Amino acid sequence: MKYSILVTLLGLGMLSVSCSDELQLQPSQSIGEDVALGSDPTVKAVLIGAYDQLGDGDLYGGNNLRDADLLGGTGELLFVGTFNSPDEIARKQISTGNADAEATWLESYETINITNNVLSALEVVDADDRGRVEGEARFIRGLIYFDLVRFYALPYESGQTNGQLGVPLVLTPTRGISEESNVSRATVEEVYAQVIDDLTTAADLLPTSNGVFATKQAATALLARVYLQMDRYADARDAANAVIESGFYSLAPNYAAAFMNGSNSTEDIFAIQVSAQDGVNNLTTFYSVPEFGGRDGDIEVLPSHLALYEEDDARLALFFERGGVNYTGKFNNQFANISLLRLAEMYLIRAEANERLGTDTGATPVEDINRLRNRAGLDDLDEVDLTYILAERRRELAFEGFRIHDIKRLQGSVGNFAYNANELVYPIPARETVANPNLQQNPGYN
Repeated sequence: MKYSILVTLLGLGMLSVSCSDELQLQPSQSIGEDVALGSDPTVKAVLIGAYDQLGDGDLYGGNNLRDADLLGGTGELLFVGTFNSPDEIARKQISTGNADAEATWLESYETINITNNVLSALEVVDADDRGRVEGEARFIRGLIYFDLVRFYALPYESGQTNGQLGVPLVLTPTRGISEESNVSRATVEEVYAQVIDDLTTAADLLPTSNGVFATKQAATALLARVYLQMDRYADARDAANAVIESGFYSLAPNYAAAFMNGSNSTEDIFAIQVSAQDGVNNLTTFYSVPEFGGRDGDIEVLPSHLALYEEDDARLALFFERGGVNYTGKFNNQFANISLLRLAEMYLIRAEANERLGTDTGATPVEDINRLRNRAGLDDLDEVDLTYILAERRRELAFEGFRIHDIKRLQGSVGNFAYNANELVYPIPARETVANPNLQQNPGYN
């Protein structure tokens, strides 16, 4: 089942605080909130619209994942395409007018506004479905805010107050432009607290089975990712273990089978739905080559990345060569779903957290790592340490949107840039700081 748009939310407003009168015009094809949010069927249709917006190319239809790897992939990836915005991100020379950074901001807040509208209208939703609808909206909002704060703010630092500027927290619908629309930036600590509140609530409310939509396990898996980013290892371990032990998922039979699927694989906990009729897969567009539906091979994989793998590793075999250049083979299907949460990540989180804490909740670290090695056609190891687990994470999750976020949480570096360098943080888009005098720009962009 793919997403199907039944109602647009264009008439419900966006966060954008531009002064232009044109932004306050209601499009002729839109409908007012009294209709869009006036009944159980229409609210549920609006919720479907939030999923569709989530899959926009500037969000989880590809760019959020692509840009996390371009930003952190110095020495392992090379962007050779003609588009200026991803090139700026890859070179760590991002302008305040960067089109991708601007689009990600705008599309993120549009999605948040859709979820806020759904949450404002829960009273008209059938009582039997109300918890599920709230849970789905909170899952989407929590996911968006988590990545907004990771891209547009200095990194979360475990054990610190984290009073550095995050992003604006908007938790009620924006249905018109006024002075109240000029929201200031919350702190990083406040944004993380909201993300956890949304996701824990979602995990409590969502069912264990919900088609292609968010489930209890999806919210719990995302919580595991959030807790890991915060160095809350016991919480990350327990959340990952809960997903693994749920029994709803299993590793795909071989590594390649986890990707390029027209429907969710056995290890997909949550995926963006793409088909020939609806959705976009920008990972194929930029990572692949024309024969598989890509552009011109805009992102090359360099030998330093290939050197991370053992010779017989099936993950190495998935790379392919054209014209003397290497590319990842994960995205050679323009109509494939985009995996956002898959079981392999949960094994890696549980292994890392157990190793750091000296525990063996669910399994020992070496048992979890050997599961992934075996799937990749490699023999068991007798033992692993934290360094090996982190290297395995790098191999298993390559080009799936983890690189810069892992560098920041592990306090590593990208070339000559430290994990907390200004150059590794997106600017607040110039159009937003001009329109909203309360939006303070990030350091290094003034």
